[in-house]
Amino acid sequence: MLPRFSSRAFLAPMAGVSDPALRLQCRQKGAGLVVTEFTSIHSIIAKERQLRENSSTIQEFIEFSEMERPLSVQLFGSDLAALKKAAQIVEPYFDVIDYNMGCPAPHITSQMAGGALLQEVNLTRQIFSTLVDSVKKPVTLKIRAGVTSSERRLFLDVAEVAESEGIEMITLHPRTVSQGYSGSADWDLIRELKEVAGIPIVGNGDILSPEDAARMLEQTGCDYIMIGRGAMGNPFLFEQINDYLKTGSYSEYSFCDRLDAFFEYLHLTSGYRIKFANIKTQAVRFIRGIRGAPKLRAQISSSQNVAQLEEIMRQAYTNP
Repeated sequence: MLPRFSSRAFLAPMAGVSDPALRLQCRQKGAGLVVTEFTSIHSIIAKERQLRENSSTIQEFIEFSEMERPLSVQLFGSDLAALKKAAQIVEPYFDVIDYNMGCPAPHITSQMAGGALLQEVNLTRQIFSTLVDSVKKPVTLKIRAGVTSSERRLFLDVAEVAESEGIEMITLHPRTVSQGYSGSADWDLIRELKEVAGIPIVGNGDILSPEDAARMLEQTGCDYIMIGRGAMGNPFLFEQINDYLKTGSYSEYSFCDRLDAFFEYLHLTSGYRIKFANIKTQAVRFIRGIRGAPKLRAQISSSQNVAQLEEIMRQAYTNP
């Protein structure tokens, strides 16, 4: 059974973005569910073996905080035996197990993983049944519409199979794999899925504002929404969406508020093994769109350590 969600707005799994510090920050600002960066089932198995030899757990590999709960872990990979083993390894630590059938990156699709699986209905049936039979935690699915424009309704067949095999919730990003992140997400496809599905549907794609969130919920009838790029450097979006859905209004945030949010994020990184290069990239996202951003971005990129980065961001307060 799915956990209870405090909000209809979820944080999407994003490689190199949704690290444990950002997930916790978004959770604290109103995200109803956060999802780890997607993780290879083969990496989980290999790492677990190594960690076990050192009397450690998989939490040393997929870092998270108890304060993130409810927390979902996203897996990818299509080897059934490895999938079963990896799911059982992570099950004790997470509230939901999500399966990725949406990633459009060629290095993932070439492994018969991510979005490439949309064309393999028989294999996906085995994947879903393997996952559901292997664990007691709820299993969910994230998919794209199809692989190419001529196959943009593959999601309907996959969703029907998923529901019949016990998948408890489906997130649809209504772009094709070949689209990547170009063009517009076709929200009408989310509505089509919601009209035929008997399980909760999460709409994902092109939600950049509270108004976008409300419009998707109204136009598609989906149960929840999932936000990816819109939350980059903007964890306030969850709070704004929740307020807008409840009251019809929301607070605006200044550049200084965003700087404050970056320092909050930076504080949350302590205790995790987040690469400094990733922290710098997050810093750039927090200053996106502000006056003087190009110069500040160059300074951030040239910083060599956290102390230098902190000083650069502090100086930005005096030059908003």
